[in-house]
Amino acid sequence: MRRVLVAAIAVLLLFATGDARSSGPEIPGNAIRIIVPFSAGGPTDVLARVVGKILGDKLGVTTYIENKPGASGIIGTEPVVRSPADGTVLLLTATHHVITPSLYKSIPYDSKKDLSPIALVAAAPNAILASNNFPAKNVKELIEILKRNPGKYSFGSAGTGSSNHLSGELFKQMAGVDVVHVPYKGNGPAMNDLIGGHIPLLFDSLPTVINASKGGLVRVFALTGLKRSPLLPDVPTLDESGVNGFNVQAWFGVYMPQANGSPIYKKLVAAMREVNESAETKKKLAEMGVEPGDLYGDEFRTFVDSEIARWADVVRKANIPPE
Repeated sequence: MRRVLVAAIAVLLLFATGDARSSGPEIPGNAIRIIVPFSAGGPTDVLARVVGKILGDKLGVTTYIENKPGASGIIGTEPVVRSPADGTVLLLTATHHVITPSLYKSIPYDSKKDLSPIALVAAAPNAILASNNFPAKNVKELIEILKRNPGKYSFGSAGTGSSNHLSGELFKQMAGVDVVHVPYKGNGPAMNDLIGGHIPLLFDSLPTVINASKGGLVRVFALTGLKRSPLLPDVPTLDESGVNGFNVQAWFGVYMPQANGSPIYKKLVAAMREVNESAETKKKLAEMGVEPGDLYGDEFRTFVDSEIARWADVVRKANIPPE
């Protein structure tokens, strides 16, 4: 009798809790299109392909990635906003999403109201690095040189409005230096020009920096997060290096069209929690130099809204004119 009772309880618990595959409403067509508003091959695209595959396995559906680059993520975000909120179309984007509202006079959607944030997928610090012929050997020397030569040096980024760009602007504000921003159309061209000595400094995301650093092609001064990376354990943080309190993470999140807390939204939030907590995700993201996210649903929404306000302040202080 006891065995029967235990078995019955187990069955009841199974039906009560379910899993991402069986619980909640079905996704029409058993397929999810994940739009990445950046070019193929970049960090956001690579991350989307990893997470998309695992999410599809969890839900028992087919997922495929569609790249729609342009205008700091706006071109790819707009079709998601206009899509039905039935789980068939998702957006996986980067920190640009919380920066563009401050950089453009108008965008064809409301970043807060027209999308439902599902989950923080991953986060990684940026890095400040230099060409090998740059005279400074550490952050202290770098700041001293920049202060002696206001406006003489420049820093590159993956583009205006990127996390890399705003990391540089915040560094200028907190370190009290004047450096000229040079935007590129992506991480690759910016890194190539740094290695070639065409620009002296670069703010870039950690996944892009790792190989160039280990190959001795560039000099990495510091990371922008509050802790060191196990992939570059000898590289200090800017906070450690005298720019006290400096903390910027490049982060990536999943969104869907505004769903107002619908059952399909709750199902996707639960599924992304499973994805982030899976051993497979943690292994693959560690190889990329990023950490799995840990914010879901309303907590992630609160974080997104706070980031929009934070970067609006940085943009205002940097006197960046809206486009």
